[in-house]
Amino acid sequence: MGTVNVMGQINFLAVLVAALSSFIVGWLWYGPLFGRKWMAYMGYTEDDLKKGSMPMPVMMGVNYVATVLAAFAIAMFLGPESDASFGIFAGLMIAVFWIGTSRLNDVLYEDKPWGLFFINVGYYVVVYILMGGILGAWH
Repeated sequence: MGTVNVMGQINFLAVLVAALSSFIVGWLWYGPLFGRKWMAYMGYTEDDLKKGSMPMPVMMGVNYVATVLAAFAIAMFLGPESDASFGIFAGLMIAVFWIGTSRLNDVLYEDKPWGLFFINVGYYVVVYILMGGILGAWH
């Protein structure tokens, strides 16, 4: 099946919803679940987060666009014949073997703590499993 055929069969609403799901997970993950530990590993305080390099709405908008692109790429990878179980499997593989192995450099070369690695990669595992499941199930 050609690229044009795959792109023509993508459910763009599913892509937008899958990308939005990452914000819900992110709010929980970096908020009540692991927010304080993440801030400690990063050496941040609440005030540091308020003084970000760009306004929060801009940061979130840019992040959403990037996440839509990632969800779109996953949808193209999954194709129109996938299902939720393949989407979940693909999301897990992407998170662990592409993102996880890439983020390992944070520990190896940037001397970041292992705890930070597990918080960040854990987030991506959950998000990509969720996005894969949504995109695989919702054609």
